[in-house]
This record gives sequence, C-alpha cells and structure tokens, in this order.
Amino acid sequence: MMKKLNWLWLSLLVLPFALHAETPIEEGVHYFELIQQQPTTAPDKVEVVELFWYGCPHCDKFEPFVKDWEAKKSDDVAFVRVPATFRPIWEFHARVYYAAELLGVVDKIHEPMFHAIHRDNQRLDSPAAVEAIFTEHGGVSSEQFRKAFNSFSAVTKSRQAKLMVQRYEITGVPAIIVNGKYRVAGVGGFDQMLKTVDYLVAMERAVVKQ
Repeated sequence: MMKKLNWLWLSLLVLPFALHAETPIEEGVHYFELIQQQPTTAPDKVEVVELFWYGCPHCDKFEPFVKDWEAKKSDDVAFVRVPATFRPIWEFHARVYYAAELLGVVDKIHEPMFHAIHRDNQRLDSPAAVEAIFTEHGGVSSEQFRKAFNSFSAVTKSRQAKLMVQRYEITGVPAIIVNGKYRVAGVGGFDQMLKTVDYLVAMERAVVKQ
C-alpha cells in the first residue's frame, strides 16, 4: 500500500513537468517545405524573412517578440523584413517601408508606424499622413521622404515584394520563411513560431557550412 502511495505521489510531482514539456517540432504542423526553394540574399548565412503589414494587428503584437529574437540571433543568421502586398493599402505601406530603407531610418520609424495605426488609430493611408512619422521619428524632411517614396528603388522593391509573397506561398501575415525553403506555421503562438525558426536555422546551418 505504501509503495502505491509513493508511486502516486511521484506521479503527481512529475505530471506538471510532463505537461509543460517541449512540444516536438514537426513538419506539416509547425512548418512546411516550399514547393520550390527560393533564392536568398546571403548565401553564406541562414536567411530568416519576416513578412508583415503595418496595418495587421497580429504583426503589431508579434513585433516585440521579433525584436527580442533579432537582438539575440547569431551572426550567421541574416534577418530580412519584407512588407506583404495583398491589397493597394498594403502596397502603399510597402513603399513606405522601402522609402525608410532607402533613407536608412527603418529602425527609427518601424515601431512608430505600428503604434500610430494600432495605438493612436491613425489611418496612414497617404504620403501626407506618413510624413509626420518620418520627420518626427526619422529626422528626415518631408521633401526627403517624398523623394524616397516616389523613387524608382521604392517602387521596384514593392513590386518585387509582391512576387515574393506569391513565391513564398503565404496567405496571411505575420509569416516567416527560413532560408528560402521553409514556411513557419502560426501554430502554438509567437513563442512557438520563433522556437520553430531556431530549429530550422540550426538544421539549415549545417547545410550552409557544407
């Protein structure tokens, strides 16, 4: 009888740890291999691409997780943001992002863009509406912003982003592509998504080093 009680007590102690054990990462559940592998921007590194839209509330909530992950990532991991372009307003925000990239102020305006839309309920659907973000947070003039926004580079990159969305086989955001091969699923929340990213990065690291 005492042995049975001891076994029961031990089982109760172990149960919480078992319930919180790491979920095995499975292909077809946590990630999917793309039908066709896509080229990457840094062949000597493992590339991680985040696809997003400034107007997406889930992307807004995901951003702090991504920011923390980016700060801790290894030097052999190349992190690239790609603005998704499913509708005209998405294409407009893509040009805004690439204008910021051209001006070298992505790190200064990226978070304020999310906050303006999701905290302050601003529409940010015209160049005039976005200018204030760039002048206040990016330290660039209205003229500099408009020149970058209307540049051949920003227009071309936003068109390229549209093609990438199709090739990456995504239907919504946020989405993450690892090394042009794998699309990470949204199963298990943001923490699980980034655990899956790290798993795939480790797997691809061996391939890159070959």
